[in-house]
Amino acid sequence: MKNNVKPFVILALTMILALSVPVSAMAEEKTAPQGAGAADLAPSARSAILMDADSGTIVYEKNSHAKLPPASITKVMTMLLIMEALDEGRIKLTDKVPTSEYAASMGGSQIFLEPGEQMTVDEMLKGIAMASGNDASVAMAEKIAGTESAFVDMMNKRAAELGLKNTHFANCNGLPAAEHYSSAHDIAVMSRELLKHGEITKYTGVYQDYLRKTSDKPFWLVNTNKLVRFYTGADGLKTGFTSEAKFCLTATAHRDNLRVIAVVMGEPNTKTRNAEVSQMLDYSFAQYMNHTIFKKGDPMGTVKVEKGMRPELQLTAKHSYSVLLKKGTTVKDIRYELKLQPLKAPVTVNQPIGKLIVYQGDQVLTEFAVDAPSSVERAGWWTLFKRSMGSLFG
Repeated sequence: MKNNVKPFVILALTMILALSVPVSAMAEEKTAPQGAGAADLAPSARSAILMDADSGTIVYEKNSHAKLPPASITKVMTMLLIMEALDEGRIKLTDKVPTSEYAASMGGSQIFLEPGEQMTVDEMLKGIAMASGNDASVAMAEKIAGTESAFVDMMNKRAAELGLKNTHFANCNGLPAAEHYSSAHDIAVMSRELLKHGEITKYTGVYQDYLRKTSDKPFWLVNTNKLVRFYTGADGLKTGFTSEAKFCLTATAHRDNLRVIAVVMGEPNTKTRNAEVSQMLDYSFAQYMNHTIFKKGDPMGTVKVEKGMRPELQLTAKHSYSVLLKKGTTVKDIRYELKLQPLKAPVTVNQPIGKLIVYQGDQVLTEFAVDAPSSVERAGWWTLFKRSMGSLFG
């Protein structure tokens, strides 16, 4: 009897361990059904991912959570914080941005800012998005946060808010540094967040432009992402290269009603990088379609605000809400439900207030977070008194 117990225990433990692996793997984002050609979309990349920009559905991935040096793709987060600062009114496109000695000292890709030189936020964004200016990135970091290190703290805080588990920033431009890493998955998520600011493609999607055009030293900008010129529908987002990171790219393209994000890291050269990203984009446009739930600007409903200066908030789609489907899929049984939590003033802009759930039959296809479109201050006692009297005699 004793001789049989030990093998039985070992067998039981082995079965438990084997069964536990798929359970943890299920805690991933929704992955779309893949066709036969999806298995080798990016054979030369160390890491890759293909994602629907609207729903966040993953179409294809390869080592997508591996921690790798991101090089200048770092600037996706830098641009995201700039766009959020613009949206919140903390800076304006016309604001002048001074160049410190430190910002001007950056090596690598640059727009050759001189100490004391000033450019507008609009011009700095061009320099970051098109020419991958390390100097412009630091100048903007100092404009928004005072110092680059304070801005990097903001970057890491924002990464945590987005749930990025394999990302840590040590600078705002992607120059090689200890403890500076990200993953293809995390870059796709931050790229998706950046694309919610539709104006960004006015910078990332331009192939050539000028800085200092009317000065004695005009600077010709040529986009480091050649796909914006040579791939139909491509309008961003960011390239990257260091000897450690090799050739990286987070690209986005839009055709018909579908926008996708393709990220590759660790490619051997630009030709292979661009070819494999083009192949990923081709695959998504050939295989998939988007079904729109709300278009940007569509009314979504209202939510009441208890004791607020405004008794309710009108919800409007800040961006497109859609689901990714294989081409030919019927959409008759697709429905949605808006689940909003009770609100009590004060409410802050972008505060999570619920979610939009999309179903196909009884199956959940995807969920979208819904945020407060504006802030609502708490009403004073006199306002609340008049409101209660009005409802009493209404």
